[in-house]
Amino acid sequence: MSPENKSAAIAALSIMLLFGVTAYYLPTIMLAIGHFSTVLAGIFAVLFVIAFFMVFWLRGRNRSQGRD
Repeated sequence: MSPENKSAAIAALSIMLLFGVTAYYLPTIMLAIGHFSTVLAGIFAVLFVIAFFMVFWLRGRNRSQGRD
């Protein structure tokens, strides 16, 4: 495994673990936010899903621009 591939794998693993732990606690967080506002709880869930895909989209975009 080349150093570049190893670093990419470590970064992906770190991101997946961070989002995995957050997803595990997402219902608890949403219930806590829901005590104040159900709309805010829904917005938080949507933002979480968007952030998950956005991180990998930005990472892929950044890597593809570096190769040009």
